[in-house]
Amino acid sequence: MLHHRLLQRLQRLRRRGLHKSPILWVVIVATLVEIASHVFRFRVPVPSRELDTPFYTTCQEPEVDAPRENAAIVMLARNEEVEKARHSVESLERHFNRWFKYPIVFLNDEPWSDTFIQILNATTSAETFFESVPKNEWLFPEWIDQDDARASMKSQGESGILYAGKETYHHMCRFFSGYGTSRPLLLFSPSFIFLVVYRVKNLMLIGVRVAHENRYFYHVEALKKYKWYWRLEPDVDFSCAITYDPFREMARHKKVYGYTIALWEEKRTCPSLFRKVSDWKESQNIPSTSMWNAGITPSWVPWPFRNYLSWFSHRDRYGDGWNTCHYWSNFEIADLDFFRSERYQSLFQMLEKDGGFYYERWGDAPIHTLAVNMLAEPHQIHHFADIGYRHDTFYQCPANAPGGQLPESETLNQVDESWAPEIEGGVGCRCDCNGSTIRNIPNFCHNKLRSPNTMSRPWSQWFREWVYF
Repeated sequence: MLHHRLLQRLQRLRRRGLHKSPILWVVIVATLVEIASHVFRFRVPVPSRELDTPFYTTCQEPEVDAPRENAAIVMLARNEEVEKARHSVESLERHFNRWFKYPIVFLNDEPWSDTFIQILNATTSAETFFESVPKNEWLFPEWIDQDDARASMKSQGESGILYAGKETYHHMCRFFSGYGTSRPLLLFSPSFIFLVVYRVKNLMLIGVRVAHENRYFYHVEALKKYKWYWRLEPDVDFSCAITYDPFREMARHKKVYGYTIALWEEKRTCPSLFRKVSDWKESQNIPSTSMWNAGITPSWVPWPFRNYLSWFSHRDRYGDGWNTCHYWSNFEIADLDFFRSERYQSLFQMLEKDGGFYYERWGDAPIHTLAVNMLAEPHQIHHFADIGYRHDTFYQCPANAPGGQLPESETLNQVDESWAPEIEGGVGCRCDCNGSTIRNIPNFCHNKLRSPNTMSRPWSQWFREWVYF
């Protein structure tokens, strides 16, 4: 019926001769030029060379005696996850840490059980630390209406949003995003009086520490001394030997963030997040980089009508959309100083005050992604194409590099004496998974987030974007 009416109107226009009107054609051409100009603003230039390649594309003899970076492997787990934690640590020990022995910091919102400590200590040859996040830091911030938050979480869970009905999951996402509270002191509060007395006796040894009680994942006491961290989740598998030091290579190549898998965020978890971040970006006069543009789907609706799209979720105030592609943060190797920076902490404090960690189900992965793509340069972001990794049902499985498996290496043969077949173009080291299927998820987000760093431009990437949005 609608199609029939449209044809009738077009026929009436033809009878009236409006299709021959120069004014009409000027308007049409101007509209098309405006749309093309707008979309062109978000293009991701093709670099003149590859800006991010694997650190190594063959096995290396592990440098067991080389200096180590100031780094730690970090796992947030619970006592009841002891077998899942053991599984992950055992896999990482077999494929990497048996040679490099980076310390492992275990975090828990409850005291650790003796069983957990004994089993995990017996699983790794590295130094271990078992730390508890103070209980009062695993609670709602004081400005959140707990009844409203719990009602929202209940509604989210009933709507089928993954993990959204679990209060502890919201706390965890907030914690990994950079959990912080900032409590300004009142003029006549006991804390303020204590601060004044303390200043008189100790002059400059004061206390921003007293005036603002800040707590962040990146400032957790057990992590303060480290510059780098590798996030490790319970129940993950590594399927390739990692025979070089990723921390050392990240530092040497001036990287700040590394990942293995990129995929879409579930849209219902964070309908307002992109608008909040994009508004903050504009308020801080932060220019858009090619990394930021890689996450944007520009609107093809002409001005001024595109501005009305800002009423919808995942849109900025100009009506352009976020494609929800994000780095899967259950595996990330990152420079802690990036997340400790003033700009990141300012961004986090804005998100913290908004309350979307509870009223919605903001995850740390999209927050990390938006922050990294906004504040880091493309060449500072690294895709670990050579690391085989599985979490939940998703995996990355590199093919083994032809002629690069070092079959004569006595060090490597203590662990692996057989591996999957070598495949031309492979970059893996002794991977035991089937490298003929590199990943079991669509490549759209992988290609989008890699585009600022690579000369490759699969046409399917642009076609999928048009269809999806």
